[in-house]
Amino acid sequence: MDQKKIDRINELYHKSKGVGLTASEKAEQTALRKEYIAAIRGDLTDSLNHISIKNPDGSITDLKKKQKSC
Repeated sequence: MDQKKIDRINELYHKSKGVGLTASEKAEQTALRKEYIAAIRGDLTDSLNHISIKNPDGSITDLKKKQKSC
């Protein structure tokens, strides 16, 4: 998500605390928040997919492979 959209989320938040939002602005805010959350989840998933776990027996398991088997 680009910085322009994040700035718009913040702008809508501050406006909602001040004068309030119109129905179209509320819908825009909801859509932007959903997009932001999806981006955060995607980034977290990508980060976790690159983590390896060292098991007590000394073997190494990729977290990505472990997630698919669950």
